[in-house]
Amino acid sequence: MDTLTPSRFEVIADDVIVERDVMVTMRDGIKLATDVYRPAKDGKVIEGRLPAIMERTPYGKAERSRSEIEVGMTEPMKRHEVASYFVRAGYAVIYQDCRGRYNSEGEFSKYISEAADGYDTARWLVEQAWSNGQFGTMGLSYAAHTQAALACLNPPGLACMVMDSGGFSNAYQCGIRQGGAFELKQATWAYNQAIGEGNEVARAAIEAEDIRAWFNVMPWSEGASPVRWMPEYENYLLDQWRSGTFDESWRRVGLYMEGFYETFPEVPIALMSSWYDAYVKSTLDNYRGLSGKNSRPLRLIMGPWLHGNRNTTLAGDTSFGPTAPLGGNVVESWLSFRRNWFDHWLKGKDNAVAQEPVVRAFVMGGGSGMRNPDGRLDHGGGWIEASDWPLPGTEFRNYYIHENGSLSTEKPKASAAPFTYDFDPKNPVPTIGGSLTSGQPIFEGGGFDQREGEKFYGSKHPGLPLSARADVLSFETEPLAEDVAVVGPITVELYVSSDAPDTDFTAKLVDVYPPSKDYPTGYALNITDGIIRCRYRNSFEKPEPIVKGEVFKVTIEPFATANLFAKGHRIRVDISSSNFPKYDINPNSYAPEGRGRTSQVARNTVFCDGTRASAIRLPIVGGAAMVGLKPIAK
Repeated sequence: MDTLTPSRFEVIADDVIVERDVMVTMRDGIKLATDVYRPAKDGKVIEGRLPAIMERTPYGKAERSRSEIEVGMTEPMKRHEVASYFVRAGYAVIYQDCRGRYNSEGEFSKYISEAADGYDTARWLVEQAWSNGQFGTMGLSYAAHTQAALACLNPPGLACMVMDSGGFSNAYQCGIRQGGAFELKQATWAYNQAIGEGNEVARAAIEAEDIRAWFNVMPWSEGASPVRWMPEYENYLLDQWRSGTFDESWRRVGLYMEGFYETFPEVPIALMSSWYDAYVKSTLDNYRGLSGKNSRPLRLIMGPWLHGNRNTTLAGDTSFGPTAPLGGNVVESWLSFRRNWFDHWLKGKDNAVAQEPVVRAFVMGGGSGMRNPDGRLDHGGGWIEASDWPLPGTEFRNYYIHENGSLSTEKPKASAAPFTYDFDPKNPVPTIGGSLTSGQPIFEGGGFDQREGEKFYGSKHPGLPLSARADVLSFETEPLAEDVAVVGPITVELYVSSDAPDTDFTAKLVDVYPPSKDYPTGYALNITDGIIRCRYRNSFEKPEPIVKGEVFKVTIEPFATANLFAKGHRIRVDISSSNFPKYDINPNSYAPEGRGRTSQVARNTVFCDGTRASAIRLPIVGGAAMVGLKPIAK
């Protein structure tokens, strides 16, 4: 029996014991607080070597994780409850506070310490007397980033992974920036986390700040931000904001998993995200980049939810019906899915994990279109399984914009006139939902009618559809004669010009419902969106100012999606130059990123003629692509 220090040892139950705050030493001497849960009998630890399950988190290793909630639960499980479940299945379970968080030493600098700290923790783990030398990893969001980071260094003992809604493929393209623009969820995350982590004086100061007012005076600077009371948070936030060019700082381990695909551990990996999550691109890029080796079995699950809300039926103001939750539809429960995964790959148990479908995805749409009892749009949907992603046999089809506001597969006429509008950085298009996380109390993700409202930050005309704005160009198809399933990656190619030295272009895919009793003016449901900062139109490594009057092509990559545009609906694409506060506002001045104190109105033009045909390229599933697809929930 192990010798244990009573002051650090806690009996959770007769059969589960935890050793609290084991201080694991990193290569630079910093010690990270680690809780180790192990099997016991009659309150005493059982000798023996076990496989381990590890989660590294910045949210408190002893705190309740909001994501550990199963169907039917009213509140999430506590960490010790989750740990006990796995301990009773024959594992040691390790939760660790990331550097500079909660009980761990050191200074927190978001993301950049996780690779080395994770590797050092793995090396410590496999040397422990209770370890059999193998471990798996699990965790949501930041705890998925920590997994990806440590795995890039090929730590000893890593045998399998469950990466849920995170794990940066390339943080410059998803998670911190997109298309060159800065994701302002990083600002709200810093604000919310700083409140919880500061000393009493700092917490009181940050809580006294009016975060909504601060969003009116961007960009922030040193000593002029709501997180100035905790300089380490302000420092990393401003560094991310100002790092606009894709240079070597973005290729660091922990931010750039795609740079390690060739040498990434050949271990089984389960990847999960959801269509209204902030990590759709990271998850799908990681799946694609790691595919192709039998020695690295992959599984992909994509649901319709918000970030980490795998057992809900909704996202924003949109309901996907009773089949939407993961638990009870795709798997028995999230706990049992992970246990089966670990049992198979850490213990060699024959439990049919190897025979599970490679891809399980929720295709949104097909609901009644009415308002459900909770007051949300019944958009509906259902699960499918497939052998790969993108779905084999997918047809990619261009839908062109036309001068009369239509969207169709027909190419525009040669003489079509362009669209010109003024983009004023002082009057940005407000964010109405989308693939967002960590945005409270400023913004929230999900599906909403694209209409301004009191709850959407920056709305100046509540009740007015975004398409009514002069700086929003809307193009839509005729009512569809049959259902159209759009499942896969999406690109938007625009031919544009501007009189400003820099500006942005945005694109949003919308499912337009016809008028109904519940929605007399219809319902314009946002499906996915993206952005491009024009200084990066030719290269993210070498920004270039716009030449006034020059016509050039930009490519926007909205997140992939899976949506059934039902018969009678319209497919719509909205083009503009801002989506705030999801992304930071371009001052149109070509000022260094995050430092522009002056702005100018940009006169932007989008072309739609025969030689400069702007289009959205949609992945259409039907015919051959449907072969082998199998509904797995009704």
